[in-house]
Amino acid sequence: MIITKTPFRMSFFGGGTDIEDYFKENGGAVLATTFDKYCYVNVRHLPRFFDYSTELSYSVTERVTNTDDIQHPAIRNAMKMLDMHEIRLTYEADLPARSGLGTSSSFAVGMLNAFYALKGKYADKKKLADEAIYLERVLCDEAGGWQDQIEASFGGFNRINFGPDGYEVMPVIISPERKQQLNNNLLLFFTGFTRFSSSLHNLNRVSAPEKRKQLQEMQSLVEEAEKVLRNSSSDLDEFGRLLDQTWNLKKQTGASISTNNIDALYDCGKKAGALGGKLLGAGGGGFLLFYVQPEYKDAVMDAMKELLYIPFKFENSGTRVIYYSPESYSPR
Repeated sequence: MIITKTPFRMSFFGGGTDIEDYFKENGGAVLATTFDKYCYVNVRHLPRFFDYSTELSYSVTERVTNTDDIQHPAIRNAMKMLDMHEIRLTYEADLPARSGLGTSSSFAVGMLNAFYALKGKYADKKKLADEAIYLERVLCDEAGGWQDQIEASFGGFNRINFGPDGYEVMPVIISPERKQQLNNNLLLFFTGFTRFSSSLHNLNRVSAPEKRKQLQEMQSLVEEAEKVLRNSSSDLDEFGRLLDQTWNLKKQTGASISTNNIDALYDCGKKAGALGGKLLGAGGGGFLLFYVQPEYKDAVMDAMKELLYIPFKFENSGTRVIYYSPESYSPR
């Protein structure tokens, strides 16, 4: 039996510039972190007592005898890609799917990590990220960027640069005290709305020429925000103001990015004292993040009292195997 634990990600700046059609031509950069909310994938070989050979449990339960009959596209394609047979897979998570935190990519990374471990093989973080990108973007033909798979695999607070030759992961080096201060100034709320990010990416084609200007400005904010974090003499509150700036740019890249309800919630948070914030993910719903100075926290919490507040801490580990008990397996 194998159990993997894979974090979800929180993207601050540069989202949209991590889409291959865009960064192959224009370059791209993202500033993001993983945090202490996880998905867990439990995999073992299914004992041969049943009239089915594979059992999958996620939001539904599937029992099949032929891999081609699996309804979940990521599981079906991953099993084919790694030649997996006769398995029992269980998925559970700390937060709901389709909520803007890269949940599907965290699952893809954690599943591949578990599959390799079940086969008695080690896969490094880059291999897991690359194969999760290939699984979701090529085999499953789902629209979207690359940052989710990379962050879920590598973990930590990173700047990820994208270009014609691929990507590089550069950890953001800041003092523990400054990092903790940033963590303390961020408030996360669940709006209750969920959506498929791939559908939103299809609606909001980021490669459209009229959106390139906004994406280039959003990319430039990655550099500015990183400088604020690295320079201990800089006012950390500027990070919050930059979040407000990038959210306003993000909304210009597609009509489905925000909604009247989301706009009203965001305005309410700012009126209560938040310096800035953004909706996490492709847009349309999910989690709303605010940067709030300590003296305004109570006011913002009160303004958002109808929403579910999610306390969190940054994490640095990325995907990992937390239980490893190898088992003998001979193919039929």
